[in-house]
Amino acid sequence: MAHVSQASYFQSLEDAIDRKNGYKVSELLSFKHPHVANQRLQLEHPDSQCQRFFDPPYDEVVAAHLRCCWCVANHDFIQACGCQAAVVQAFTKVFQSQKEENWSLPVMYAVCLDLRLFANSADIQAVSKRKGKPGEHLEKAAELLMGCFRVCASDNRASLEDSKKWGMLNLVNQLFKIYFKINKLHLCKPLVRAIDSLPIKDEFSLSQLITFRYYVGRKAMFDSDFKSAEEYLTFAFQRCHKKSKKNKRLILIYLIPVKMLLGHMPKASLLRKYDLLQFENVARAVSSGNLLQLNDALDENEAFFIKCGIYLILEKLKVITYRNLFKKVYLICDKNHLVPIETMTAVLKMMEVEDVDNDETECILANLIFENKIKGYISHQHKKLVVSKQNPFPQLSTVL
Repeated sequence: MAHVSQASYFQSLEDAIDRKNGYKVSELLSFKHPHVANQRLQLEHPDSQCQRFFDPPYDEVVAAHLRCCWCVANHDFIQACGCQAAVVQAFTKVFQSQKEENWSLPVMYAVCLDLRLFANSADIQAVSKRKGKPGEHLEKAAELLMGCFRVCASDNRASLEDSKKWGMLNLVNQLFKIYFKINKLHLCKPLVRAIDSLPIKDEFSLSQLITFRYYVGRKAMFDSDFKSAEEYLTFAFQRCHKKSKKNKRLILIYLIPVKMLLGHMPKASLLRKYDLLQFENVARAVSSGNLLQLNDALDENEAFFIKCGIYLILEKLKVITYRNLFKKVYLICDKNHLVPIETMTAVLKMMEVEDVDNDETECILANLIFENKIKGYISHQHKKLVVSKQNPFPQLSTVL
């Protein structure tokens, strides 16, 4: 196919469309297929040739695809993105007209994937040439993907076997990738609701479900819903293929902070296996209640944590570190259920907590008591922390 004639390519594509062979059509319109390297198919003005071979709007789809091949060959990703947008727009017309069938879902997957990838490349190229704002092309791509999503979601036929609803999760995952890239996570919420309301929500392919729950888990993490985040990310990690080490590592980058915030520290062997030793000193500092060591660990790997978007999440670990530190003080005081506030303040000063005094210490303790990380109360009259005689520091530390 990389060296076939233009007529042979057209004939193959026309035959696949006539036979309603969605997989073959998707191949012949995908940039993963070798035909895109064929110079005979890299055409700047293919409209007249396509109109002779294909009925509307297929002629628009194919013409825009071949023009996109020409743009890519010339390394113009801004124009390529525009051409691929035209492919998706024309395809949406085809898709809407297919009232009783869904054979073209593979085509939708292919053209929408290419649009997202070209939009990302176009944004990079536009910013480097100072021809646009960051994320501008991805936003436009998301609007076109939403057009396809609406077509899928509006298919209300009783029979689910050939329903277009089977295409919804693929599009949601593509949209998640865009919204996370351009930092518009609030747009994810209605998409999650749409999938959760589907009768087929658990019947999609495992790979699609893993991707979906990975992104929903990350969204829950940023919303501070750590229990839900743990559930979704654990599903993604446990069901991700054991040979997909890169993907499992990516999931762990978010699952580990969530687990730590819930009191579950990662094993050193897990961190070594997935090359995530950036978390090792963080976990050790939290477990030992060492605020100084935690600050050092966060500073040491700041660039990595910021790049992954988890630095502020890891900052929340200071709450658990305070709890573990105060537990140490309690143990040093021979488990006396009356601990002077000034003793706690002195320890915080040793940990170089800035501008700390007894009032600040009481605020920290009050938050820990409110979150049930310490069982007890503050006696303001006697300036003491009064802890429960039974299980004053509820169990946190287990392993991932």
